[in-house]
Amino acid sequence: MGPPLLSLPYPYWRLLAGSPRPRAGWPAAAPVLYNSDRLGLDGRQPGVGLSESFGQHHSDQEAAAVQEWQRRWVRAIPPVNAVLETPPVREMLARHSRQLVLAAVQAVLAEVREAIRGSAREEDLAGLSLAARDLGERAAAWLRRRLAPRLRRVINATGVVLHTNMGRAPLAPAAVAAIAEVASRYNNLELDLATGERGSRQAHVEDLICQLTGAEAAMVVNNNAAAVLLMLSALCRDREVVISRGELVEIGGSFRVPEVMVQGGARLVEVGTTNKTHLRDYERAIGPNTGAILKVHSSNFKIIGFTAAPTVAELADLAHRHGLPLLVDWGSGVMIDLARLGIEREMTMPELIAAGADLITFSGDKLLGGPQGGFIVGRRELVAACRSHPLARAVRIDKLTLAGIEATLRLYLDPERALAEIPTLAMLGRTREALRPAAQELAERVAAAVGDRAEVQVVEGTSQAGGGALPGVEIPTVLVAVTPRLPVHRVEARLREADPPVIVRVQQDRILLDLRTLWPEEFPLVAGALAQACKEEESDDAG
Repeated sequence: MGPPLLSLPYPYWRLLAGSPRPRAGWPAAAPVLYNSDRLGLDGRQPGVGLSESFGQHHSDQEAAAVQEWQRRWVRAIPPVNAVLETPPVREMLARHSRQLVLAAVQAVLAEVREAIRGSAREEDLAGLSLAARDLGERAAAWLRRRLAPRLRRVINATGVVLHTNMGRAPLAPAAVAAIAEVASRYNNLELDLATGERGSRQAHVEDLICQLTGAEAAMVVNNNAAAVLLMLSALCRDREVVISRGELVEIGGSFRVPEVMVQGGARLVEVGTTNKTHLRDYERAIGPNTGAILKVHSSNFKIIGFTAAPTVAELADLAHRHGLPLLVDWGSGVMIDLARLGIEREMTMPELIAAGADLITFSGDKLLGGPQGGFIVGRRELVAACRSHPLARAVRIDKLTLAGIEATLRLYLDPERALAEIPTLAMLGRTREALRPAAQELAERVAAAVGDRAEVQVVEGTSQAGGGALPGVEIPTVLVAVTPRLPVHRVEARLREADPPVIVRVQQDRILLDLRTLWPEEFPLVAGALAQACKEEESDDAG
């Protein structure tokens, strides 16, 4: 005898054909017999069987909704226990709980039933195997995908050094080691080892920041948006803040300066025009309820041509003559003169402090080259107001980020070491001449891997800093251009499916690999991924 049969009052075979559940008043149907172990349409077992018998109320038209070949295919699906006994699944059971493995098998059988139900013709199922071992292998693959981390390492071949979608700044080895050390054991996050009493987590980095920038005081929160929000909430709530129209920027994730000002309780006072704002525009806007002047870095765009804007020193002098603080959101957090790297310079944090800025906010994971964090540096009483504000706890920095930031800042005590060991600075400083030998090496590896399936050339191009830093600055670089025989969009998609994924640029039907953001140890991985991505369609079918 077969497994026990289950009697269900509603013709659930209709669900297999995609019919809706009955509405109120649906006539009672004669019992329909199902193999409960093989079908499981009651929601408890993943069903795989289908009764030959239909209730007396089923019309011929309803019965035809499930084709005979569909019923035959469903009956051929092996039961759950048969799949559980296959070698691939038994191997999973040795490493994972039965509940987890059973969920994988059930999910795969559900996918198979859905494929059968959704097929218009039997020929569409020609590539579908119902062998228990094959289904077991599918279940094993399903579980591997489910257990694999969603946040993964990727290879950045785009040449965008601070690519926001890829996590911005890669960390220096010293920062990685510091994070691992703090993460794996207890630490003195808020313990003053000298007194044995509770201390401040800001103490671990404040002296370093002040030494590097020349500021009187400093604190760090979880990102720069939080730093700006905290600064405005603590210093400008219910007060007017004067800002140039040309600096009302929107950056990634729809972060808009005017909206943040509103959330911080400040009242926006726009002055000047998009391309020109004069010092007199600021001065005319200052009134009895003015709380501060705010200057914002343009971040991800640049206005060129007929432009004008007062300097930071001029704004600071104006603000101080009226007893107001000059607040500066500088975003990128550059500490070293980028002219040393052959890149268009912008004001560094020490230069902003020296120019008279009273409070500066900037990011940790942009040109600073550290973990994500929001710095607030400047006058002691203004930092103290931010630190004592209730919002400070909601946006406070965690121990791992703090460890990485401290290690990164320590590298800046020796600028030459910072330039060499902080990946962001090292990448930005690579000249076209220095990149050319590496490009030739990568091109040779790729050419050997793809064979006649693609043409490979070394060409010149430009890189970008990215991440809302150095807008409009193009950095000369060397590229490996791969022109595949397959459609380039298909090759690019396959590269994203590689392990690890390879993220590239596509331009003029070519895959472009920028050497600026590649490590030499990644060359074999890139070549291997391209070899697979450039294979012809029939090779995929054979696999």
